[in-house]
Amino acid sequence: QVQLVESGGGLVQAGGSLRLSCAASGSIVSFAAMGWYRQVPGKQRDLVATVTSTGSTNYADSVKGRFTISRDNLKNTVYLQMSSLKPEDTGVYYCNAEIRFTPYAYWGQGTQVTVSS
Repeated sequence: QVQLVESGGGLVQAGGSLRLSCAASGSIVSFAAMGWYRQVPGKQRDLVATVTSTGSTNYADSVKGRFTISRDNLKNTVYLQMSSLKPEDTGVYYCNAEIRFTPYAYWGQGTQVTVSS
């Protein structure tokens, strides 16, 4: 069992920046991919960005050019650098780790990001 712990959320004004971190209790190199998802009340959890074990990245169209996902395998940590934040970026951000060769994933507890206009 791997635990994912997110940090770095908070309140920021529109146009500002935040960096989220997701620290895993075990090695992240064994996962097929790591990612960040966002959820707002009453809506489904949506993909924000993912990075595979080989370093390939994927972003939601709404965050392309503003957010950057990265990983540090030595620290077992995945980051989400968020810039030019907009009020619509507000939500709870969850870290995800896809278990290789299965349809399952680990999830963190989430961190709240609030962007004020």
